[in-house]
Amino acid sequence: MKKILLVFTLLLALQFSTLFAQTHLEVNGVTVPRKIEFQNKTLQLNGAGGRSKMWLEVYVQALYLSQLSQDPQFIIDSDTEMAIRIEITSSMVSSNKLTKAMNAGFEKSAGSNLEQLRPRIEQFKTYLSDAITEKDVFVLAYNPLDQTINVYKNEVLKGKIQGFDFKKALFGIWLSDKPVDETLKKHLLGI
Repeated sequence: MKKILLVFTLLLALQFSTLFAQTHLEVNGVTVPRKIEFQNKTLQLNGAGGRSKMWLEVYVQALYLSQLSQDPQFIIDSDTEMAIRIEITSSMVSSNKLTKAMNAGFEKSAGSNLEQLRPRIEQFKTYLSDAITEKDVFVLAYNPLDQTINVYKNEVLKGKIQGFDFKKALFGIWLSDKPVDETLKKHLLGI
């Protein structure tokens, strides 16, 4: 009887872990969902990876698309639902450091549009200004219906930023020809 119970328990555990593996992915100790819902649409995980600064893992990022792609320019130029999920993995990350990093990313990504985007970049940074702790999750989701980036922190909508040009610059931070991290870009593209 004990052997049957043990076998049953093992089979149940194996079945649960297989089901979990189908719905989640583990990246650097962070559980990343393979799908997220936004605007009543299911977005699929395109790729995920960690961002390190000076040998310290600072966050795990995932890219979700309605149509999977390994073409970074196609993703940047696509006017379809998509999202970036960032989970903070270090207590060393503060809102000040995150907003400075975003600012530097926009400077690389926006190019000649930087000054035109500046007011919206400043607005975006205010949505990241609350205290940040390890395990905080940000979702930056693009809605093509009203061409807005929806900024969520721990599933609470912090605000929206208008403009397809802003969306392109935001996703370009990680996917442009001058990404903040080339290895992370490859991971987000599933390469």
